Amino acid sequence: MMKLMTDPGGSVTLHMRATPKQVWDLVSDVTRIGEFSPETFEAEWTRGATGPEKGATFRGHVKRNGVGPTYWTPCKVTECVPEQQFEFAVMLGGPANHWGYLLTPENEGTSVTEYFRLTPTLPMRAYWTLLGRLRGRTNERGMRTTLERIKKVVEA
Repeated sequence: MMKLMTDPGGSVTLHMRATPKQVWDLVSDVTRIGEFSPETFEAEWTRGATGPEKGATFRGHVKRNGVGPTYWTPCKVTECVPEQQFEFAVMLGGPANHWGYLLTPENEGTSVTEYFRLTPTLPMRAYWTLLGRLRGRTNERGMRTTLERIKKVVEA
């Protein structure tokens, strides 16, 4: 019997010469996601939301793996601590996965960690067991690209 992975997720950390507020202003503004993400090329607040707060909703326009297919995903902010943490869930019925940013003041700047984790349902654990290593590498490359693009903007 195949063993199902129990901790499907990953993270990338990059130091930026910027204050947590400067970084926060970029990572928590989902309308700017298209400037940074290699897969999500636009996003907009929905259901009356106008900015980051726990429970706020938005939708992201995704081009899977940067090549397709293209689709909209509904999202909900699950953690929102200004200048510290911004996290949202991709909602497919319920939360399918979580994406987030942790900001830590460090060495005259901010250590920024982008992370993802799949909700540990049986179907998601099975998916991760079968395709997790490949998708994990893709996500880590994408997170590194995202953080490098944010760093370029915030340090300019």
